[in-house]
Amino acid sequence: MSLTQNEVLTFCADDAHGAPIMMKADEMAIKPTEFINEVKNSHIESLAKFGIEYTNYHSTHSKENESLVSEIYLDAKSSGYIYKKEIEQFFDEEKQMFLADRYVLGECPKCSAKNQYGDGCEECGGTYSATELINPKSSLSKTTPITKTSEHIFFDLEKAKNELINFLDKSSLQKPILGKLSEWLDGDLKSWDISRDAPYFGFKIPDEKDKYFYVWVDAPIGYMASATNWADKNSQSLENLWGKDSEYEIHHFIGKDITYFHGLFWPALLMESKYKLPDAIHVHGFVTVNGEKMSKSKGTFITADQFADVCDPELLRYYFASKLNSKIEDLDLNLEDLAQKINSDLVGKFSNIFSRSAPFISKNNNCLSKTIHQDHLLNCNQSVETILQNYEDREFSKAIKLIMEIADDTNKYINKNAPWKLDQAEAVIVATTALNVFKNLCILLSPVTPELSKQMLLMLNIDNLNIENLETEIIDSEISEFKPILSRVKPLNIQDFYKKEEKMIEEDNNIIQIDDFMKVDLRVAKVKEASHVEGADKLLAIKLDLGELGTKNVFAGIKSAYEPAQLEGKLVVMVYNLAPRKMKFGVSEGMILAASDSDGGIFVLSPDSGAQPGQKIK
Repeated sequence: MSLTQNEVLTFCADDAHGAPIMMKADEMAIKPTEFINEVKNSHIESLAKFGIEYTNYHSTHSKENESLVSEIYLDAKSSGYIYKKEIEQFFDEEKQMFLADRYVLGECPKCSAKNQYGDGCEECGGTYSATELINPKSSLSKTTPITKTSEHIFFDLEKAKNELINFLDKSSLQKPILGKLSEWLDGDLKSWDISRDAPYFGFKIPDEKDKYFYVWVDAPIGYMASATNWADKNSQSLENLWGKDSEYEIHHFIGKDITYFHGLFWPALLMESKYKLPDAIHVHGFVTVNGEKMSKSKGTFITADQFADVCDPELLRYYFASKLNSKIEDLDLNLEDLAQKINSDLVGKFSNIFSRSAPFISKNNNCLSKTIHQDHLLNCNQSVETILQNYEDREFSKAIKLIMEIADDTNKYINKNAPWKLDQAEAVIVATTALNVFKNLCILLSPVTPELSKQMLLMLNIDNLNIENLETEIIDSEISEFKPILSRVKPLNIQDFYKKEEKMIEEDNNIIQIDDFMKVDLRVAKVKEASHVEGADKLLAIKLDLGELGTKNVFAGIKSAYEPAQLEGKLVVMVYNLAPRKMKFGVSEGMILAASDSDGGIFVLSPDSGAQPGQKIK
C-alpha cells in the first residue's frame, strides 16, 4: 500500500486593517490594536472548539507584514507597475471623512441589485468603483455623500495581463473559476486603487504623506507574514518556504466572493517580487442554513460558538465533510438532515461495529483473537487507496461515502456470521475481524473527526492516528472495556442556538451587551457648588464643572451621607449623556455615580487626583 507522505504547513492571519476596524474601535472607545487583539483571541478560541489548528496563526497587523508589504510594493513600483492620479471619491460631510467602499451602499451599476457595497456586487460578482453605484448612501450617516478629489496610488493591472494569462495556464484552478478569471482578463482590466486617505487603520505607504495601503494589499501578504513569523522561530526562512525556487507548493483556500482579489490582484502583486505565485487556488461556496443565506433578521445566522454550545463540533465537521467536494457549490447546513446523517452514519454504521463486537471480546477477558478472517479485511482495504486519493483531491464527500460503505459492509459481515450463534472462539474471531476494520475506519476518519477517532482508538489501546497503522493488524492483545461515546442526536431547531442567550436574560434581566454599555458616556467632573434643596429630604443640588464641556446641574440623592461643604472641590464621576430629567425642584442634567451598602451608607465614586474635569472614562 503506497501512502501519501507530504509535509503540510498551514498559515493564516486575522485581517486586522481597514476603516471598519478603526470605526468599531472608536465606537468602543479603545485603541484599534486592543480591538484586533480581542478579536484575534476570540477567533483562536472558536477555532480550537472545532479542532482547527494552524502551523501558525498570526495577524496582518504585524512587523513581519509591514516589512513584506513595503518590500513587495517597492519591487512593483521599481518595475513600473505603480502610478498616481487624481480621483473623485465619496466624502461623508457629516462624518468628515472619505468613505471606504464598504461604507457606501447603493444599486449595482451592472445588474441593478440593491443594497450592494462600493467594492463589488454579491449578486452578479461584478466589480466597480464606489462612485459608479446608483443612488449611493453613506452607511455611517445615512446621508448622500458628495464627491471630492484626492490623489491616489494605483497598480497597473493591465500591464500584468500577459503574465496573468500565463499564470492561469499553469495554475491548478477549478474550471468555473478559470473561466471567470479568463472572462475578466478578456475584458479591460481596470487599474487597482491601492491607497486610502487618512484617517485609516493600516500601514503607511513608503515615501507618501497621509496615504495608507488598502487592506486588500496587505491581507494576502499576511499569509507570508504568518509564515515568516513561524520560520523565524523554527530555523527556517521565508525564501525556503515561498521563494521562487522553493520546493513547497502554495495552496490557497478561499470563499468565492474574493476570487477576483486572489486570482488577479494577488498574483499580479507578486510577479515582480522574489516570491513564487500560488500553485493552486481552491474556491468554496458560502454556508447556508436550512437552504437560506445566513441572516440575523431571518433568524438563520449561527456563529461557531453558538453551535459548539449546543452540539459537538466534530459532528458538524463530519456533516460538512459528507457534503463537501472540489466544486464551488454552497454548503447547506440543514439541521434535520444533520441529525439524520449523524444517526445513520456515525451511530448506526461506524460506532455500531464496536458496540456489536465488544460483548464477545468482553467474554474473552477483553482479549482479541490470534487470527482473523483475512478475506473480509482485504476486501475492505481495497478502497483505502481511493479514499486517500479523494482526500488529496479534496473530494471529501466521496471519501466519506466509501468509508461508510466499508462500515456498512462490516455490519453486514457481522450479521452474516452471527457471532451470537457461534462458540466463543469463533465469535471472538468475527469480533476481532470487525474491530480491525473499525481501527482502519478510525484512522481514515481522523482528518474529519480527530477527537472521536482518538477516543475510539484508545479503547483499542492505540494511542496515535498514524496512517501507517492501516497496515498493522491488532490480534492476540488486550483492549479496554467498551464505553459508548456516541449517542443518537435529536433533530436541532434554529432556536436551540439562542436558548443560552435567552436563559441568561431570564436568569438576570440586568445583563447587557458591550454595545449597550459603550453608549454610556462617563466623564470626570469637579463639584463647583453644592447646596441643600428646599423641601427635599434626600437631594442635594450640585453644579458640576466639566472643563471645556462647560457645566451641568444635577440633583443627587446623597443628602444623608454628605454635607455640601464636603463635596465642593471633589472630583466625581457623572453620566454625561443621560437625558435631562424634569423634577419638581428643577431640571437634572445628569447623574453622579455612588456605591451603597445594606446599611444605607452612600459613597460617591471619586477618580484619583490628577484626573481632569471633562475627561472621558474608558
